[in-house]
Amino acid sequence: MEIHQLRYFVAVAEEGNFSRAAAKVRVAQPSLSQQIRKLESGGRATVVRPFAAFSRPHRSRPLFDRLRPANFDFDCDAQRCVDELKADISGKLAVGAIPTIAPYVLPDLVGKFQKHYPEVTLEIVEDVTEGITRRVEAGELDVALASTCQQTPTLRRESLGNEPLLALAPEGHPLAKKTLVELDDLKSQRFLLLHEMHCLSQQVHHLLEARRLRPEIALAGSQLGTIANMVAAAIGVSIVPQMMVKRQAIPGCVSLPFAPPVPERELNLLYNPLRFQSKAAAAFRREAAAAFSPPDASIAHNAN
Repeated sequence: MEIHQLRYFVAVAEEGNFSRAAAKVRVAQPSLSQQIRKLESGGRATVVRPFAAFSRPHRSRPLFDRLRPANFDFDCDAQRCVDELKADISGKLAVGAIPTIAPYVLPDLVGKFQKHYPEVTLEIVEDVTEGITRRVEAGELDVALASTCQQTPTLRRESLGNEPLLALAPEGHPLAKKTLVELDDLKSQRFLLLHEMHCLSQQVHHLLEARRLRPEIALAGSQLGTIANMVAAAIGVSIVPQMMVKRQAIPGCVSLPFAPPVPERELNLLYNPLRFQSKAAAAFRREAAAAFSPPDASIAHNAN
C-alpha cells in the first residue's frame, strides 16, 4: 500500500466516478484504475475492496472514514518524510495548548525544548479545546496540550497525568482559615468561572452538579487571570488548576486544597496518528512527558 494509492482511493470515493477522480488527481484513468486494483490486491480484503466497494459503499467506508477526516495533504506529508532524511531534529513544529495550560506550562517547556533542539522553529497556538482538537485533526498542529477531550481515529491522547484542582478564596474570607475545603463548603458561595467554552468550566460544572450544588455564578470570564483578580476583590470564590498557583503568586487570594476525594482534571498530549510525525514532534512529546513526570514536575500525579 502506497501513499499515492490512498490518494487515488480518496479521490474515487469522493467523486464516485473514476473519470472525474482521474481528472482531479491529474492522472490518466487507466493508470488510476491500475493503482486502485493494486490497492485491492495488496490490501486486506476485510479493510477495503475498492472496485466492489464503490458499488457497495459500506465496504469502502471504514478506510474512507479514517482517511478523509484527516484532510490529508499526501504530497506535503511525503515531502516531510523526505526532509526528515536530510537532517537530525530540525524544521517547523506547530504546538497548541488550551488557555488553562499554556501560560503555566509552555514557557518552561518551550524554553527547555529550544535549548535542546535549537534547529526547530516553533509555532505556538493557544485555543480552547474544540479549536485545538480540530486543528490537530486537520494537521494544522503537530502536537497539543489539553485536558479532557474525545479520542477519535484522527486524535490520539497520551496521558501526562492528573492535576489537582484548588479552591481560590479572598484573603480574610472564612474559607481562607480552613486547612482542607469540602465541596459542600462552596454551596452558599458566589462563584467566578470561565466561560463554558473552556473545558475547565465544564469540569467544574460537572463536579458541582455531581454533588447537587448550584451556587450563584457571579461571573463567567475568559481568562483565569481575570478570575483571580475578581476573587482578590472579594467578588466571589473559584476553582482553579494547581499549576496556576504554582506558576505565579496571586496577591489577595488564598489557594486551598480539597479534602479527599480530591477533584482533578486530566492532562493530555494530543496528536493525529494518521499524519506524519516528524522527529521534532517525537522529541517534543518526550520533553512534555518528562516535564510532567515526578519528581521533575509536581503539578501532575497519578500518571497512567
